[in-house]
Amino acid sequence: MGEDFFSYLWRCKRLFIHSINYRNMKKNLYRVLLAAVLLMGASCAAWAQKSESFSANGHTYTMGGTLNIKAYSANATGKVTFTNVPSNYEEFEEVYTQFLGKTPYGTAAMMPMAMAIYGRDRAEGEKCIRLINYPSNVNSVLSILKEKFGTSQYAPANDSYHQPYLPAAVLEGATPENGYSPKSPYTVNMKASVNKHQDMQLYDGRVMYIYMMGKGWDTEQRSVEIIQVNEGDLFKVFNCPSLYTQCKRIKGTWEGLK
Repeated sequence: MGEDFFSYLWRCKRLFIHSINYRNMKKNLYRVLLAAVLLMGASCAAWAQKSESFSANGHTYTMGGTLNIKAYSANATGKVTFTNVPSNYEEFEEVYTQFLGKTPYGTAAMMPMAMAIYGRDRAEGEKCIRLINYPSNVNSVLSILKEKFGTSQYAPANDSYHQPYLPAAVLEGATPENGYSPKSPYTVNMKASVNKHQDMQLYDGRVMYIYMMGKGWDTEQRSVEIIQVNEGDLFKVFNCPSLYTQCKRIKGTWEGLK
């Protein structure tokens, strides 16, 4: 009897300790979940604080992110939204010089805008491309876009090489299946490349590498190189062949961008 009684007490003690540990585990789990929720809230708040907006000609442009030319971070991101493609060179220049050109990701996001303007008006688009690109990159961009956006006896409108929808291929929501119709407002999502920043002595500037995300290619990361010659200068597009490389052929009709 005595041994059975003490054995019973020992089992009760172990169950009691186990129940305490289980309650502590639940408390710790709740604490971890609460901390995660608070961190997510802080991240959202930080994004809201970093996002800035600018208006020109009745159109709204917003940008926010952590991509920084001074220091490389593999987790850095950038995001730019715009309600419309700039109507003309004057609006494009205003947006670039007063707002988007002040950040590397803002400048990168202006390339599809410039390409879209070029598709509408060659002269206006060329001025936009020359404005935001480093001089060594201008001719490469223009020569390819002239072929991709222009039709000829060798590349008629129904030729797969003719791709006026290229500017939309890096906009959120645009896919070949939906006729490259992006979500509204138009959004360009970016993140840090695996390539770290480089100081280019030949060009007297610092280059950073950015991935622009788009569904127009099997490899959705489109590499764009951004340069800043002097601290405080506006950023320029140093190289961007990924943006005008042949994308997936459209299924449907290209409706254009607003």
